[in-house]
This record gives sequence, C-alpha cells and structure tokens, in this order.
Amino acid sequence: MVSVLDWGGFIAANFDRLLLATRQHLSIALTAVVLGTSVAVPLGIYLTRREGLARIVLAVTGIIQTIPSLAFFGLTIPFLGLGVLPATLVLFLYSILPILRNTYTGIKEVDPALIEAGKGMGMDSVELLLMVELPIALPLILAGVRISTMYIVSWTTVAAMIGAGGLGTLVLGGIAVYDARLIVLGVVPAATLALLAGRVIIWLEKRLTPRGLLRDGQVA
Repeated sequence: MVSVLDWGGFIAANFDRLLLATRQHLSIALTAVVLGTSVAVPLGIYLTRREGLARIVLAVTGIIQTIPSLAFFGLTIPFLGLGVLPATLVLFLYSILPILRNTYTGIKEVDPALIEAGKGMGMDSVELLLMVELPIALPLILAGVRISTMYIVSWTTVAAMIGAGGLGTLVLGGIAVYDARLIVLGVVPAATLALLAGRVIIWLEKRLTPRGLLRDGQVA
C-alpha cells in the first residue's frame, strides 16, 4: 500500500508535469466543445425548418458518434498527422451530436400555441426565435452541451495516443513504465474535470433558464 506521505511526495515531484498536462487537456477539450456548440446550435435551428435534411444530418452525426474514439483518431493520422489538430477535429465532430439533437428537439417541442401568440403580437420569424423558441429550448440545449462537454473531457485522454498531450500522457507514461501511481495521476484529474464541467453547466442552466421554466421544474 502507498502511504499518504508517499502520494504527497509523488504528486509534488510531478506537479509541474500534472499542471502542464491539465492545461493541455482543458485547451483541447474546451476548443472542441466551443467549436461544436458554435456549429451545432445554428445547424439545429436551421434543421427545424428542413425536415428532410434533418433526418439525413442527424443520421450522419449519429453514425460518427458510434465510431470508437481510438479508431477515429487513427483514421486522421494519414491526412493530418499527429498532434493537437487531428485530436481537436475528432473531438469537435464527437461534440456535435448531443448539442445538435437537443437543439433540434428543443425548438421542435415549443408549444405551437406560443408561436401563434407571438405572431399575433406582430413578431417576425427572428423575433419568435430569439424571444420565444430559444428561451424555451435553452434548458434542453444546455443539457446537450453538458453531456457533450463531459464526454469530450473524458475522451480527450485518448488523444494522447496521437501526440496531442493532455492528461492521457500521464496514463500512457504510467503504462509504459508499469507505474500505477502515474496512471492514477492522469485518470483521477480527467474524471474530476469531467464531473466539474458538468456541475458548472448545470449551474449555468439554472442561471440562464427563464424563471417560469425553473418554477415548472424543467431544470433539475
């Protein structure tokens, strides 16, 4: 058994390495999620107006989601080589589906009576989107962002296998030298970051969701 003092000394000796890996991990994951959100939300809104196209796009993004992460990272190597760029691209593609699906569903499930009421007040399509549809769909959209973020923060660990850096480098290093402490030093922070990211977005959901929806219990 490793004592607390042994662990403390091990962490202190590897603290700079842990800090660098954490920064790399967050940079890759957050870049992928921000890009994914920037694409998925507008695309989800657009697809609510194009039913035929929506089925195709959702099916394609669903197929992408089923590709094992390690295989997907490997597929990019012949075209983009190793490093941060291919890792970010793959994680960006993975991030799209939960946000896209929830945006599409959230907008489609807005009560038609509310849309008609807005039209009766003289709102045009842009005003209806900004003042009626998006505020009502926001909890579901943010839930998609939360799911996507937690997945991506976890999957970024695998990106170390194509030279992208991050906490996965500690895991791979631990495997290479048969050092369980180094593996734990990579796995535990990665899992913690994923959970913290989820809690932060839940907090944002509660702050950004209209009070009426909060009273109705639509945000946990």
